Amino acid sequence: MRNKFLSGFLAGLAGALIIFTIALTIYVVGPNAKDDNQGLNKINNAEAATKTEDEEYKEKILQKMKKIEALIDHYYLKEVDAEAIADGVYKGMLQSLGDPYSTYYTKDEYKALMESTSGVYCGIGATVTQDVTTGIISIVKPFVTGPAYKAGILPGDIIYKVAGKEVTGFDLTEVVSRIKGEEGTKVDITIIREGETEPLEFSIPRKIVEVPTISYEMLDGNIGYIEVTEFDEVTAQQFRKAIDELDKQGQKGLIVDIRNNPGGLLDTVVDMLDRMLPKGLIVYTEDKYGHREEKKSDGKEEFNKPLAVLINGHSASASEIFAGAIQDYKKGTIVGTTSFGKGIVQSIIPLQDGTAIKVTVSKYFTPKGQDIHGVGIKPDVTVELDKELKKKVVIKKEEDNQLQKAIEIIKKEIEK
Repeated sequence: MRNKFLSGFLAGLAGALIIFTIALTIYVVGPNAKDDNQGLNKINNAEAATKTEDEEYKEKILQKMKKIEALIDHYYLKEVDAEAIADGVYKGMLQSLGDPYSTYYTKDEYKALMESTSGVYCGIGATVTQDVTTGIISIVKPFVTGPAYKAGILPGDIIYKVAGKEVTGFDLTEVVSRIKGEEGTKVDITIIREGETEPLEFSIPRKIVEVPTISYEMLDGNIGYIEVTEFDEVTAQQFRKAIDELDKQGQKGLIVDIRNNPGGLLDTVVDMLDRMLPKGLIVYTEDKYGHREEKKSDGKEEFNKPLAVLINGHSASASEIFAGAIQDYKKGTIVGTTSFGKGIVQSIIPLQDGTAIKVTVSKYFTPKGQDIHGVGIKPDVTVELDKELKKKVVIKKEEDNQLQKAIEIIKKEIEK
């Protein structure tokens, strides 16, 4: 453990940051800065009473850091950015945990993160994901109304460079903050695309993008269809409105599409499930102390029409809470392919200087106690998306074989 902790510090100091973080996440906002500092003061006061072996070891680390700092000041050829070194140290501390979902956010990165959950930001208009093992960042889906789509970016494209700098292995939030910027400016992105022998260069204008977290329509046979792309602050209210509107139009059954949905806010998905489930447990979490926190539905708005939920390998975290609860209560049929398999919750803890940390704080379980981390939600009806459709940005509903299967299931339920 000591070597791991030290290597984290040194990795930060050296600036050799290889932090494998993935966008597929569910998190809660932690204590505010004031509460956080009060907590730290309590910890400091308690530790001051007894000097432990660990404290002595940490003092050695600090002494070594001072020595390295002196050597850098004396020998390093270029000017030193003290703030960058400090940020590197903090990132190294979180990296030393060996958890790909725990990270440190600089002021700019934290600001970008908060923007991404509000539903509006200035960027290229695309959802991205990162492989937790390889660090490779790829496009999940460009928004049809966004600059990335107009520039020719496709699902599955690998982001190799941003503004001329390689980004594989860097923290995803940091990479996203590089892509974002002032409206009207352009960002150069280098893409690696399957079937192309050379990387592709794109210069994409940035614009204000309103993330389309909910879209809905009535399909033939009075079957409602709601697509949920993320679980942001605005999503629950939009979801409720969509169901109400489809009910007014006479929907007889409903399909909820959470394919390629990377997750989002815990409170949002709980609110949405409260609109769907009978009275009872929605999801529960357990922390390292065994403390259990339960989220429940009051059952006052239970959805009682035929229901299908579409998932795939990019449906993660909050998406899996949604699908898992529907499956456990047998409220609908889960259709598609096995979901991503992220069953842990992160808490974002803001610090007083405008930075923040995100740390894994608990595991979550479906109402029946399923631990889906590393396993995912297995669909009730498995349907692979046709191969020729996987590279398409826009898939027509009549050619979407997964959706067509869900429609078939709903029609049979309506006819019963």
